[in-house]
Amino acid sequence: MPIDPSAVGAEAGPVETSWSSKDALLYAVGVGAGTNELAFTTENSAGIDQQVLPTFAVIVGMGAPALGKAGDIDWTQLVHGEQAIELAGPIPVAGTVSTTSRITGIYDKGKGAVIATESVSVDAETGEHRFTTRSSVYIRGAGGFGGDRGPSATADPVPGGEPDHRVTTTTSPDQALVYRLSGDRNPLHADPEFAKLAGFDRPILHGLCTYGFTGRALLHNLCGGDPSRFASMEGRFSAPVFPGDELTVSMWDTGPGEARFTTSTQTGQVVIGAGRATWR
Repeated sequence: MPIDPSAVGAEAGPVETSWSSKDALLYAVGVGAGTNELAFTTENSAGIDQQVLPTFAVIVGMGAPALGKAGDIDWTQLVHGEQAIELAGPIPVAGTVSTTSRITGIYDKGKGAVIATESVSVDAETGEHRFTTRSSVYIRGAGGFGGDRGPSATADPVPGGEPDHRVTTTTSPDQALVYRLSGDRNPLHADPEFAKLAGFDRPILHGLCTYGFTGRALLHNLCGGDPSRFASMEGRFSAPVFPGDELTVSMWDTGPGEARFTTSTQTGQVVIGAGRATWR
């Protein structure tokens, strides 16, 4: 069955997802946190309580994928388009959430299809809202089914002038091998032969790993390193990143508790654009 535009509104779940302190620590190391961020990378450092990076929501909030209800999807042709998270508060070091996902849009782009989804996660015991994740994917070759073209991806320029904050970090040549241990085992990020079949000369970094590096920069520069202040983050993936690349996150303050951002590599190529973040 090709992409089915009538699947908009289809739901999946609820599905329960649990995580431990170890899972949160592994994720933090997978997105580049190290010895200068012991609150996120250790659980037993003297005088330091373990905390969880806000972008961990993209790992534990994906438990009920409604995407499969949109029809036959060639997963080798899927590209991550946009990602957003909204958090009700800090993510606990260990816990269980119940997640329900639904398809919010299916768009025919001619040569491909865009599918947008939203997942809402609540505490499995109390029902308290923990976080919401929203994403869109582009599936190459899946268009032409006659559906709504949907909104166009328009340019979203950042404010003029120098950014108010800028931070550069370097990903490890082995970064994808660590990040994949948090759940995304797609061979595109580890197997050179598979990467060649996808048109790359070597494996690329997970888009959500780049997203996690970016989230760390936002957390420390906009929220003083305090996850309880981190409210939301959204961005559009625009180019691949390779393990070993530098990532520069540029941030412009646009109002109380609001900022725009971009993430670019050492070549100046923007890899996450249309970035917006809010904090408390």
